[in-house]
Amino acid sequence: MANNKPNPTGEYKVGTLTYSVYGERNIACRVYYPAEKTEGLSKPRYMSPELARSLSKVLMFPISYKKIEKGGDNYSECFENAPAAENKKFPLVVFNHGSGAYRESNSFMCIDLASHGYVVLCIAHPLLAAVVEHDNGTFEYAMKNLMYKTYDPYFAGARALMKFMKAKGTDEELAQQFDQIQNKYCKFLKSQVPLWVDDTDRAVEYARENLSDMIDWDKGIGVTGHSFGGAVAYSICQDKPEYSCGINLDGMLLGDHEGKTLKRPFMQINCKANINVSARAYLDHTEPVYRVLFNDMEHLGFSDLKYAVPVAKVVGKLPPDVAHENLCRCHLEFFDTYLKGTKKAPVLPDNDAVEVKILYNKG
Repeated sequence: MANNKPNPTGEYKVGTLTYSVYGERNIACRVYYPAEKTEGLSKPRYMSPELARSLSKVLMFPISYKKIEKGGDNYSECFENAPAAENKKFPLVVFNHGSGAYRESNSFMCIDLASHGYVVLCIAHPLLAAVVEHDNGTFEYAMKNLMYKTYDPYFAGARALMKFMKAKGTDEELAQQFDQIQNKYCKFLKSQVPLWVDDTDRAVEYARENLSDMIDWDKGIGVTGHSFGGAVAYSICQDKPEYSCGINLDGMLLGDHEGKTLKRPFMQINCKANINVSARAYLDHTEPVYRVLFNDMEHLGFSDLKYAVPVAKVVGKLPPDVAHENLCRCHLEFFDTYLKGTKKAPVLPDNDAVEVKILYNKG
């Protein structure tokens, strides 16, 4: 999938397993976890022909599975069904992908988290995933014309959002303006937020019943996500007390949040073009909220695609390794503090790639 893809930097090797949860909505999950013994085990394929074909349709640029296979790089830096680290349990972090994306869309970051002592659960959601790949060999593809469900009507909604992204105002004013746009143009996506929260509950319940030998539930649960998955992370942190903290990677804060107070530490990460769509994160909270801005970054640069699509207007000008290193740094500092509890506070000094601000109010 990606040339020179990053290797995990933690002390643990990384195992991976998959499972599906069937019901009215079928979800497919991949878990990355700390492992120790990986000799003789194979690395999983990063991208299947079905995913390459489906992703090409959703993103509207060709992804050649044959080219990926021929390049000999179509694998992930982890090991299938490796034995978990013995006599140890680790905090759980849940990752949700964006609309039109896929379960492994941020696998490089998730694998790195696992190598540092986290169990990371990634969920593929029906209708909005490019494809949901189930363990029984079946596939569920993204709904037709998915892009045009982002706004309704599409062109009017897109124009309204583009104008809003350049607007000036206080965080409260921007949050109110965004709510007006989502309530007028984004009714479908807004309706999907509670469905994804329910999907996440079901995926975690399976893990609670089947993977508790490797998960330390006493720490609570961390949640992160890219784009639409980041909006889901924000909703989960507002409404689910079993979650300790959350991160949003450049997602519009879709959902019903008016009158709610965020009572969990949260990190809002954005490229500079998208700061207005997440203004609500800085209102009405009782715990620290971190505002992190990435320079020279575009929306898809927060995913693995920064390694696969070297087009600045798609992923930004920030070098992939620099973007990856800083994304992992933000997640590890934040989760080490508020989930694992090994640090008093995240250490996140500004550098050429990122700018960090800590916000706090009593809400």
